[in-house]
Amino acid sequence: MQREVDLREISDGKLYGLNDMVKADCQDCTGCSDCCRGMGTSLVLDPLDVHTLCTGLGKTFEEFLSYAAELQVCDGLILPNLKMAGEEEACVFLNAQGRCSVHAVRPGFCRMFPLGRYYDGRSFQYFLQIHECKKENRSKIKVKKWLDRPDLAKYEQFVGDWHYFLKDVQELLERAHDDSLTRSASMYILKNFYLRPFCTDMDFYEQFAQRLEKGRAYFF
Repeated sequence: MQREVDLREISDGKLYGLNDMVKADCQDCTGCSDCCRGMGTSLVLDPLDVHTLCTGLGKTFEEFLSYAAELQVCDGLILPNLKMAGEEEACVFLNAQGRCSVHAVRPGFCRMFPLGRYYDGRSFQYFLQIHECKKENRSKIKVKKWLDRPDLAKYEQFVGDWHYFLKDVQELLERAHDDSLTRSASMYILKNFYLRPFCTDMDFYEQFAQRLEKGRAYFF
């Protein structure tokens, strides 16, 4: 989800890379689950998030969508987001003890928080959101350790490729002003990057790159 904001208003004014230290460590979030509540439709799931969650839960995307996610328009395209439920609008994976029940396969947004990503038109860096996390006295931690992702080079390549692919498609649709094209574009993306499962015995990033290449050929 793209946000048009002044970084000076929401961050500490710094941009971080994987090897930088950042004050983000919440000491296992003991006694706090505020960031798992009231997020509305903002936790948009990318193809890796869905693949990891569905594989970990043993669910198809359709089954996952029936209780854990919902489809909403995000920057002009229909994409899945993690569902909030109940009076407290809590993440469906938050258990009775206020802990994440899918922590090992949690989405990238959750792994990154309270960091955000700043895209400069070519790549991206991380920034620390200073108003989002209510936990005080956070400790410094290296960004790559905080993200807790294997194959970080491949992961960052995927994140950038997915972001700029969606951005290019969105700009194409804005120029076209064609509702039918917008619907077909959303259906193409949902079908080829979410509904059609990625093989679990093959490298996800290689499969994604192949689908992305076909997607670019389809749209551009």
